[in-house]
Amino acid sequence: MSLALTHCVTLLGVQGHIVEVEVHLGGGEPGVTLVGLPDAALREARDRIRAAVANSSEAWPSGQITISLSPASLPKSGSLFDLAIAGAVLAAAGEVPSDRLLGTVLLGELGLDGRARPVRGVLPAMVSAADQGFTRFVVAAGNLAEARLVPDVAVTAVTDLAELCGWLRGEEEPERPHEPPASAVAPDRGSPDLADVLGQPVARRAVEIAAAGGHNLMMLGPPGTGKSLLAERLPTVLPTLSSTEALEATAIHSVAGLLPPGAPLVTVPPFAAPHHTSSRASIIGGGHGNPQPGWVSKAHHGILFVDEAPQFGRGVLDSLREPLERGEVVIARSTSTVAFPARFQLVMAANPCPCAKPGSLCTCPSGERRRYLSRLSGPLLDRIDLKVELQPVARAELLADRAFAESSATVAARVAGARERARERLADTPWRTNAVIPGARLRRDFPVEPAGLRVLGRAMDAGQISARGVDRALRVAWTLADLAGRDRPTEEETSYAFALWAGRAW
Repeated sequence: MSLALTHCVTLLGVQGHIVEVEVHLGGGEPGVTLVGLPDAALREARDRIRAAVANSSEAWPSGQITISLSPASLPKSGSLFDLAIAGAVLAAAGEVPSDRLLGTVLLGELGLDGRARPVRGVLPAMVSAADQGFTRFVVAAGNLAEARLVPDVAVTAVTDLAELCGWLRGEEEPERPHEPPASAVAPDRGSPDLADVLGQPVARRAVEIAAAGGHNLMMLGPPGTGKSLLAERLPTVLPTLSSTEALEATAIHSVAGLLPPGAPLVTVPPFAAPHHTSSRASIIGGGHGNPQPGWVSKAHHGILFVDEAPQFGRGVLDSLREPLERGEVVIARSTSTVAFPARFQLVMAANPCPCAKPGSLCTCPSGERRRYLSRLSGPLLDRIDLKVELQPVARAELLADRAFAESSATVAARVAGARERARERLADTPWRTNAVIPGARLRRDFPVEPAGLRVLGRAMDAGQISARGVDRALRVAWTLADLAGRDRPTEEETSYAFALWAGRAW
């Protein structure tokens, strides 16, 4: 035959789109024409595939070869099309039967020697294809653990083009060692523990509240007071991800190429900590060609830690406002619009002045301190639920026995209990944590005690809190009630929630 067809997937963000790979063999001068909006990496596939075929002892067809990737209007990028194109070329030339290609999605890159190399984005590509009715997939052996995360599909893993050709000719599927279930594989939480943080009872309490309700947190204090220690230990008190959350986080890490070998499923909340020199595109996402996920998406269902926040560009910090509100980032290009999920907890830390010297060693005038902290815009701070100021640790606390400090396991148990109470209350809603409940629904469906509302009303009349701030304080009040085991917030929880929102440093 001179015409063959199979399928692949192109990714726009984490959303996959089925692509028909058609190959036609014609007469005339030998050559290869690739059409369908391929990017540079995909155009180079012609030379990679020809060398792989030759080095796999297969015959490369003579004459003009036309490869069409449909729909033609959809941009195609990356090297994951190699296996599909090679299979279709050999089928069109009659070197392999085309029966198994029909209805099969092939994903993988080919080396010049014919090896099948793993590619990014296999999980979201397969999930999207499965949603569109495809149930048979061929992937590189290096992507097998990730591919097994997709339920109710048949996956064939190949190590090279020769194995693919053998499978297409009807040979038995190559056997692969059975690994532990992918859902049981989780990144190690490591050794950090909240017990490492001495003193700072208010900040430790704020970390617990942030974990229990999914709230954003800002910590201000001189160097050495434990801001980074607390932020890095916040993931150790968070619950593990649900199956849906784990798949969403894993899909993003797959597209970004961050999945570690042997741990294909992300089951603990991610922790992302960009450097203060990071650009807006690296934070939000973008780049040339096919947009890539930024730090806000890599932190999806986890923590985005912005250390030394005033050192970041103001435009970079303000770009966080949209994902904080919407839970996603939309990147527009001339040919496409890409959306990346970005629902994360923001944790910011800052020194009170640019010199970052402790206590009496600081010589910064008050005006310079105000200018330094003014780099954190009001609209951004308005979206922070908890603001705490850390003081230098006293000598007695520093020399105290670490055994008396609460461990992450102890705090995590209280957090789990509070989250369970919130889940029971929100069972008939689309939300699972207090931090994401819309303000209108919060006030209508989950009212606090009237005395608590009067506290916030007086603060609003005095211009001490905005309407958005009222909603955030109410969410924190509900988290405090969940931690205390109360049915709804009292005046005590509401007053403390307002104090945490307002902070004492601004």
